[in-house]
Amino acid sequence: MITFLSSFVLLIIGYIVYGKVVERTFGIKQARQTPAYSMKDGIDYVPMNNKKNSLIQLLNIAGVGPIFGPIMGALYGPVAFVWIVIGAIFAGAVHDYLTGMISIRNRGAHIPELAGKFLGNTLKHVVNGFSILLLVLVGTVFITSPAALINGLTNEAIPMSIIILAIFVYYILSTILPIDKIIGRVYPILGAFLIISAVGIGSMLIIKGAPIPELSFTNMHPDNVPIFPLLFLTISCGALSGFHATQSPIISRTLQDERSGRKVFYGMMIAEAMIAMIWAAAAMSLFNGQDLSAMINSGGPAAVVTEVSTTMLGAIGGTLAIIGVIVLPITSGDTAFRSARMIIADYIHFSQKKFVNRMMIAAPLFVIAFALTKIDFTLLWRYFSWANQSTAVIALWIASMYLIVKGKNHWISTIPAMFMTMATTTYIINAPIGFGLSLQISYAVATFVTIVFLLLFFKKARSNITEGLQVDYDEPGLYKKSDSLAS
Repeated sequence: MITFLSSFVLLIIGYIVYGKVVERTFGIKQARQTPAYSMKDGIDYVPMNNKKNSLIQLLNIAGVGPIFGPIMGALYGPVAFVWIVIGAIFAGAVHDYLTGMISIRNRGAHIPELAGKFLGNTLKHVVNGFSILLLVLVGTVFITSPAALINGLTNEAIPMSIIILAIFVYYILSTILPIDKIIGRVYPILGAFLIISAVGIGSMLIIKGAPIPELSFTNMHPDNVPIFPLLFLTISCGALSGFHATQSPIISRTLQDERSGRKVFYGMMIAEAMIAMIWAAAAMSLFNGQDLSAMINSGGPAAVVTEVSTTMLGAIGGTLAIIGVIVLPITSGDTAFRSARMIIADYIHFSQKKFVNRMMIAAPLFVIAFALTKIDFTLLWRYFSWANQSTAVIALWIASMYLIVKGKNHWISTIPAMFMTMATTTYIINAPIGFGLSLQISYAVATFVTIVFLLLFFKKARSNITEGLQVDYDEPGLYKKSDSLAS
């Protein structure tokens, strides 16, 4: 219990102290007009207050990631707590904050456009395709996972096909209608269920004195799979997630001033980490590794959610908690498709003011997603995990490029970028869904790739500085060849 409670204290301190460091490094300008006003269109660019923006951001980025991921990560033991805390403070929240703020400085641009500007046009096309793939995978995962939970909650009284259809209808509406018409109005209600779920489970863990294991770096996974790199891909949302890089630009188009960025972007990532801590602790306290593994294999993480909720809160409280869990994927799935629509529209320069234009882009995305619902969830999650963290790598390198060209301390994002480049490369070289090579060879290849990435980064940075890259949309390029790269 000491490790569990201490982790929450560290997350709060991280927000107060390191969040301020990151904010000062970036250099906010409170008087600067945000895209919500400068590009206001009543569809995607709509000024909204901080409370609404914070709640939407939290629900957007959360999904089932900070629940399903930590449940599966709990198989490794308390070392999962370490990754959630350190990852959230020094990687995930930095990633979310910088992605959102750089987007604000560039008219609410999404990650493909930012990749093109800071890392080169070739990467823009690659990242565009990669982002769309990730978002469709996320949207699909966040259709099937809440559908399975609803189906179990109703004792299979409602057929899965009907539940999936209902979720699809909601997703279509939230994707094509103005952001303040459905998302802005429904999220406060859905957020109440989220709070009930997280606070309820967390409180009962403390009240009942749940046997949450204390800090240990021992690998407790029943199959003895390596902690590195698998833990860092298994627990993504709640520590570091590339999916967030596709969501923050949604809020960068509704934020009223730059001062709100630390609360909305950095703060909501810390809040998500707290949710992840609760579910990882609950899974560890109620099951040993073998039993948890067996339940995941037989019923998936959704079965663990049901068992934890009803055991900790009883029938009624457990039902409310499960509803809170159902809310998370639904409120990320809708904005996954919305983000995909916006990214495609920006890429092909296709105005989204007309309803028919929005539908022309959204319709094919939902057709693809429906086909993907027929694929095994476990396989889909494996590809999602790698694609997700690879997107985080790209977003972190973008953030580093922005900071180094501005003459700022880029190491706050470069260090996590290097670490995750190593992790994602090791995984894809070693994993059966990748190249299937030995772990030793994977480590060697990943080390080489990471060094190459770092060298290319500095080379591109020098080029951007020499050319006087205009890093912020409406400010002149002030950084010339004489500026130092050793910030």
